[in-house]
Amino acid sequence: MLRFRPGRRGGTAAALLAAASLMLTLSACGVDTVTPRDARDEAGTDDKAGSSARRVDCAKVKCIALTFDAGPGKDTPRLLDILKEKQVPATFFLLGSKHVDRYPQVVQRIAAEGHEVANHTWTHRILTDLDAADVRDELSRTQDAVEKLTGRKPTLMRPPQGRTDGTVSDVSRELGLAQVLWSVTAKDYSTTDSALIRQRVLDQAHEDGIILLHDIYDGTVPAVPSIIDELKRRGFTFVTVPELLAPGKAEPGAVYRPEKD
Repeated sequence: MLRFRPGRRGGTAAALLAAASLMLTLSACGVDTVTPRDARDEAGTDDKAGSSARRVDCAKVKCIALTFDAGPGKDTPRLLDILKEKQVPATFFLLGSKHVDRYPQVVQRIAAEGHEVANHTWTHRILTDLDAADVRDELSRTQDAVEKLTGRKPTLMRPPQGRTDGTVSDVSRELGLAQVLWSVTAKDYSTTDSALIRQRVLDQAHEDGIILLHDIYDGTVPAVPSIIDELKRRGFTFVTVPELLAPGKAEPGAVYRPEKD
């Protein structure tokens, strides 16, 4: 299996190319998944997530979550400028090695500007290939590094390649981490064509969707402004993943994945 090598753009692209070619129906390895709508319905009117996650009511508003994996990187500050200008919150699933430890001030800025800081493991190892101790190490190292920088441990994680199983779920539960998959992917690891990245996202966008992009590829950040503008024109409201689930709360160990329309 191809391995992800943080900090090496070619190795990253090859591994993620293999990753996103996987069908989402296979990625959870038999683990039950929860949709955002299910999370909201189960919570009812009980605001488990707290008022801070109730900026909008996604049961009444057409919501979509913009998420970025495998950063931060050199282009992340520009991305943050765009998100600030357009007043759009996002969820960042951060890698530890050569990313969190290389761009500590960017991690702090992500948190300070109100985005959700989440965990994408330390070195992008495929968690279903590991025993429980190694899964714990991959996740806990990033948990600790983010807490040191922001004062708060993440409550969300995204397993590399979307691959999870019972062991990963058990360790995630132990560490207080819910697992978040996706329903929209631009395959931005495979092209530097920003117009193509934009079109792929727009073609797949749907209510309660979770968009997967990577702020480490050259074509991605330039595509973001027009993605945001067009989805706003279509009536979408951008939210973080916790906002998408509210009044439900992301439960540790659970796997969240939207259903496509």
